[in-house]
Amino acid sequence: MKSINDSFQRLEDFCVKQQFRGWDPYDGLNSRIFQKLFVRYIAIFRLAWLQLFKNSPLNLRNFLKVEPTLNPKGLALFLSGYVNLIKIRDDDKDKQHIQFLLKHILDSQIKGRSVACWGYNFDWQSRAFYFPNNTPNVVVSTFVGNALLDAYELSGDAHLLKVARSICDFILKDLNRSFFGGIFCFSYSPLDHSRIYNTSFLASKFLARVYSLTKEELLLSEARKSLQYGVNKQNEDGSWFYGEARNQKWIDGFHTAYNLEAIYDYQLYTNDRSFHHVWIRGLDFYLSNFFTAYGMPKYYHRAVYPWDIHSVASFLVLLSKSHLLKEYHDLVQKVLNWTMTNMQDSTGYFYYQMRRLYKIRIPYMRWSCAWMFYALTCYLKEQKNDIKAEPSLIGGEETV
Repeated sequence: MKSINDSFQRLEDFCVKQQFRGWDPYDGLNSRIFQKLFVRYIAIFRLAWLQLFKNSPLNLRNFLKVEPTLNPKGLALFLSGYVNLIKIRDDDKDKQHIQFLLKHILDSQIKGRSVACWGYNFDWQSRAFYFPNNTPNVVVSTFVGNALLDAYELSGDAHLLKVARSICDFILKDLNRSFFGGIFCFSYSPLDHSRIYNTSFLASKFLARVYSLTKEELLLSEARKSLQYGVNKQNEDGSWFYGEARNQKWIDGFHTAYNLEAIYDYQLYTNDRSFHHVWIRGLDFYLSNFFTAYGMPKYYHRAVYPWDIHSVASFLVLLSKSHLLKEYHDLVQKVLNWTMTNMQDSTGYFYYQMRRLYKIRIPYMRWSCAWMFYALTCYLKEQKNDIKAEPSLIGGEETV
């Protein structure tokens, strides 16, 4: 078994050397070359350009003028990771990194809005919609919010809780809702009416976490309604599709892990155990369908390729936070050993994906480095605190 501590240290050294700046699978539209072309105004050309960058094993970014940047979601993952490290080791450098990350996260808050919110630092074109640079969205905002709360619980800085509470206002006031009876799904951003399950789960989880600190009943009731929507969309086998639209009927590993982590955390923050059976059924599907006998992480439940580093990171986070590392020790060790052997570069960073015929070895700071940094700190923290760890929610009654 390869050394996890050595793997982590090499990853940290790489990220610190880069000052947490880097490229992203979706940053192709930041190309200064593309910004000068007329086709930048045409959706199909934006999508094709983005897919070229995302799927190419060659890094086109230096040639086509895409600069490494600080990504707010990546910074949030690093911040949460360093808060974990403070609880693992005694190193003043960790505190310095926390201050650096906090400053840049708060500085990157979207200006000119009455509520705190964040978006990606690149234009993004999907098949369904186009989001310009810094369009606020629930995914980045809740990851930032959770990182700020991690730092708040470490430092007691009331300003961080105030900003996190303002993110709740962004969720409740700015996001659109799709209603089904008395429950609803939050949209991804204020610009769309999409019904994507993991985004609504992330909103529910964050509202519940802030509720656990402020005890505002409104946060609890809205969290439960949006969580109930996602719970109702679970398939009979325990899986979830990505979303409601016809072109969103796929099932993948890391979004499934997001959903499960959100349900687990909601239960933890609210003491509401009425969704426990949903979590158990989803966990069983997840662990039974997304990993090979050799520990290779499957992207889709019915396909072997691609192998994506995000699938590994979300797996480690889920099992660490739900205190299941011991119970699934053999699987965890297989996944870790396979990943460190096949997906970590000699310089320390982790590769993006392994396809059937090639690897994409580009060092993506948010997607690969930040996620694995956070995931490994969750793993190492849980390993250190194993004896004193909170009891897992895997057992017990399934009612409130």
